[in-house]
Amino acid sequence: MSLKVAVQMDPIENINIKGDSSFALMLAAQERGHTLYEYHVESLTLDANDRLFADCAPVTVQRVEGDHVTMGDRQRLDLGKDIDVILMRQDPPFHMGYITATHLLERIQGETLVVNDPANVRNAPEKVMVLNYRQFMPPTLVTRSAEEARRFMDEHGAIVMKPIHGNGGKAIFRIPENGENLTALFEVFNQTWPEPHMLQPFLPEVATGDKRIVLVDGEVAGAINRIPGEGEFRSNLAMGGSAEATGLTEREQEICDAMGPELKRLGLTFVGIDVIGGKWLTEINVTSPTGIVAISEFDGSDVAGMIWDAIEGRIF
Repeated sequence: MSLKVAVQMDPIENINIKGDSSFALMLAAQERGHTLYEYHVESLTLDANDRLFADCAPVTVQRVEGDHVTMGDRQRLDLGKDIDVILMRQDPPFHMGYITATHLLERIQGETLVVNDPANVRNAPEKVMVLNYRQFMPPTLVTRSAEEARRFMDEHGAIVMKPIHGNGGKAIFRIPENGENLTALFEVFNQTWPEPHMLQPFLPEVATGDKRIVLVDGEVAGAINRIPGEGEFRSNLAMGGSAEATGLTEREQEICDAMGPELKRLGLTFVGIDVIGGKWLTEINVTSPTGIVAISEFDGSDVAGMIWDAIEGRIF
């Protein structure tokens, strides 16, 4: 059975098809005979009859650099009546615009399958949901107080400070154990973000990699180890990190086993978790996870296909 699939994403003409997970999911859907549409979150409209519309362009995709997409004319579609599956794949940041989109998409959940489940995406920002699994995390402080941060540093030494709703490794700072620039950083963070910030001890193990593990319906689909680039401690591929093949440690498998059933129950079909040093859980990524292209290239698996198997299993 062919499905009508709408992908809520950033402009498709600007993506890097070599490693983009959304593009890989679209290719896999097309190969299964599904019809693809692309739309931007800004076009969502809830009308006076409580119907949710978007300006959707029919698309076909191919893995050809510079000629990867063919788009038809945009058309106003009722996302509840005209579409079977929505992939919510626009990049974070997780802000009020993102949150409002989840509220709108939640209104059609009885008609259209939204992946990941919008209500539970809203309730599971990357650096907040992970706090439910503190037993696997490094010591973690959430605060807007420089005084609290200094107390934390007195116990743990050098720390890493990051915005609690940041993404892609942006605005993550290492602060040495002498606290140099701590007050200035708090001034900048507090002026930039209204929410508290996250602080953790600096983990030297990050030099050997930050592992991204992908779970599909709560089961491990594969993993890559991301190595920081020269002169960097951040290992995100968007920050110049490189990827290598890897397996899971016993501790990492324990982490996945602990959270997997709950991820599936919440309708979080495609999730990426980050683990440092084989044991320290740092994030649970549910908004627009990445990494499936590199995993499939390294181990020959078809992670995009696994995700579509899970989606189709919820519909058929």
